Amino acid sequence: MKKLLTYPPFHFLLCVIIGITLQFYTQIWHFNLLYLGVLLLVFLIALYFLKRFQMRKVFSIVSLLLFVSIGISTTYIHNPKNYANYYEHQLTDGSSSILTIQKVLKPGNYYTKYVAKVSQVDSSKTNGTILLNIQKDSTQTSLAVGNRIFVKTPFKELIPPLNPHQFDYKQYLAKQYIYHQVFLSKQQCKQLDDASFSLINLSASIREKVQTSLKQYHFSNDEFAVINALLLGQRQEISKELLESYTNAGAVHILAVSGLHIGILLLFLSYLFKPLERIPHGILIKTTCIVVLLWFFAFIAGLSASVVRAVTMFTFVAIGLSFKRKKVIEFSLISSMLFLLLIKPMFLFDVGFQLSYLAVFGIVWVQPLLYDLWKPKLWLLDKGWGLFTVSIAAQAGILPISLYYFHQFPGLFILSNLIIIPFLGTILGCGIVIILLATFNILPQFAANAYGFVISLMNYFVDWISHQEDFLLKEISMSFWAMLAWYVFTIFFFQVWIRKTSKSVVFLFTSILLLQGIYFYEKHEKVNKSEFIVFHKSRHTVLGKRNGNELHVFSSISDSILQQEKLLQSYRIGEHILSKNTDSMFNVASFNNKQILIIDSLGVYQINGLKNPIVLLQNSPKINLNRLITTLKPQQIIADGSNYKSYINRWKETCDKQKTPFWYTGQNGVYIIKE
Repeated sequence: MKKLLTYPPFHFLLCVIIGITLQFYTQIWHFNLLYLGVLLLVFLIALYFLKRFQMRKVFSIVSLLLFVSIGISTTYIHNPKNYANYYEHQLTDGSSSILTIQKVLKPGNYYTKYVAKVSQVDSSKTNGTILLNIQKDSTQTSLAVGNRIFVKTPFKELIPPLNPHQFDYKQYLAKQYIYHQVFLSKQQCKQLDDASFSLINLSASIREKVQTSLKQYHFSNDEFAVINALLLGQRQEISKELLESYTNAGAVHILAVSGLHIGILLLFLSYLFKPLERIPHGILIKTTCIVVLLWFFAFIAGLSASVVRAVTMFTFVAIGLSFKRKKVIEFSLISSMLFLLLIKPMFLFDVGFQLSYLAVFGIVWVQPLLYDLWKPKLWLLDKGWGLFTVSIAAQAGILPISLYYFHQFPGLFILSNLIIIPFLGTILGCGIVIILLATFNILPQFAANAYGFVISLMNYFVDWISHQEDFLLKEISMSFWAMLAWYVFTIFFFQVWIRKTSKSVVFLFTSILLLQGIYFYEKHEKVNKSEFIVFHKSRHTVLGKRNGNELHVFSSISDSILQQEKLLQSYRIGEHILSKNTDSMFNVASFNNKQILIIDSLGVYQINGLKNPIVLLQNSPKINLNRLITTLKPQQIIADGSNYKSYINRWKETCDKQKTPFWYTGQNGVYIIKE
C-alpha cells in the first residue's frame, strides 16, 4: 500500500475520480468545448513554466488540478447532451424518429426492452440513446442489434422513484446517458433496413448464430440460460427464480462474464502459451497471443460493459506480468482503472465496475496475509486453503459496498465458491469447445447431454444453497457514509497487520472513532425522527406513521400481501426501522398538530371540529371538490394511487382554480408530513 501511494497514476486516478464526480453531480463545467480546450492548454503551459523554473511543489499541485480538470472534461465530452446534434434539441410536437437497436435488455412482464440510438429526428441526423419498450405480442419476433425502426410516438422523460429508498432507475440510466423512453405497440413501429456494418452488429450476428446452433441440442431452459450467460455474456434468458437462487447463494458473479471468468481464462492461456517463452521474443509473442484471444472472447461476448472492463483490466495485468516485476498486478490494476475512466467516465458509477476492482484489490492485498496464517503440507489441502482465503479476501473487498447496495449477506458464499470455482475453469474450457463444435454442427449429442447435466448439477446445488435461509442475512441497513468508514477501517486494520507501527495504530483507532461517530449520529437521527407518510401504491392506499424505530402501517391490503410489499421493505431498510406494526385504516387523525382527513369511496367529509385539515382522497370518491374546498378550506389535498386517473385530472384542475395545493403521489411521489 505504501509503494502504491508513491505511484503517480494512483494520484492521477484519485483526481480523475474527483473530477468525474464533480461534473456528474454539479455540472460544474457548462461551457462549450472551445473554452474547455483553452482551460487545458492553460494548465499545460503553466506546467511547462513551473517545471522549467523547478517549482516542484507548485508543479505537483497544478498537475493534480490538471487531472481533476481532465476528469471534468472527459465527463463533459462523453455526455451527448452537450452537442448540437443531440436528439432532444431537434424534437418538436409530431416529430418522427428512426431508432437503431444497440442492446437487448431483459424483458419485463408486459414489454420487451431495448437500448436504442436515436439516429434521426425528422430529416436531421442525431445522436443519443433512449430506452425502448415494445408491448409483448405472442406473434411478434424480437428485434436484434442493428435493426432499425421508424416511430412517431413522443418520447417520455424517465420517472424517478415514487417512494423513499427505492431503486432509482432514472438515475441508473442517467449514468448511461439515457434520459428518455418510449412505449410502443408492434403496430406503432415500422421496421426498416438494418443499420450499416459495425463491430457490435457483427458480434451480435455471430452470437445469434452460436445460440441457434446450441438450441438444436435440446438444452433445458435453465441450462441454455446459464450457458448463454457463462460463455456469451447474455443474461436475458435467465429466469427470475434462477437469478434469485444464484444471488442468495452468493454466486451471482458466476452468471456474468466478469473479472473471475477473464482471470481464469488468462491463467489458462498463460499455461497454454508458456512454451513460447523459450523462443526469441517469446514473452512478447505470448503476451500478444493472450491479449488478442482475450479481446476475441470479449468480441464474441458482445462487447458489453462488464466484459470490456474485465478484459481491459486483465490486458493490463497480462502486459504487466510480462515485465516480471514486483507489485506489477497492483500497478496494472491502477493503470487499467485510470484508462477505463478516461475512455468511459460513467463506469465509475457502475456497481459491477466497483465490485470487480474491489474484489481484485481484496485478493491482491488481503489473500497473502490470510494464506500465511497456515501452511498445509498436503497438496490438496493447500489448494483448498488457498481457494478459501481467496474467497474470504474477495468478500472482505466487497462486503461493505455489497451491504450498501444489496442489503443482504449470503452466509454460505464460501461453500458455494469452494464447490463451484475449482470446476469453473473446466466448465468454461469445455463450454468453449462445446460452442465451437456446435457452431460447425459436429457436436455429439452425448457430449451436449453431459455438459447440460453438469450445468443442471451446478444449478441444483446453487438452488439448495439458496434455500438454506437461516444462513442468508437479509434487510441489513448500511448508509453511504458508514460504508466509506468501514473501508477506512479495513485499510488501516490490514496496515496494522502488515506493519505494527505506532502511526498505523493511531490511524486504526482514529478510523474506529470515525465509524463509531457515524453510527452514533445515525442512531440519534433515527430515534428522533417522526413523520407521517402517504406512500404511492397503484390501486391501493398505504400509509405509514413513523416514530423513532417504530413504523405503524395503515392499509386495506391484507397482512400477508403487505409483508411482501417492496415499498415498505425499502423504507424499513433505508431508515433502519426495527419494528413494524399493521393497523386498520382510520378516517381522521392528528399528527404534529395537523389534522388529517381520509375521504374514501363513500365521500363522507362533513365532520365537526375539522379546521384546515390535510385531505387524502382514496378509492375515487364521488364528491364535489369545489364544495369540499369551500367547506373545509384544506391546507393540502393529496390523491394517492388508489384513484382513477380521470378523477385525478379533474381534481387537479379544480385545485388550480381554487388555488389549493394539490399533490398526486403517482406524479409527485410520496407525501411526507414531518415533525
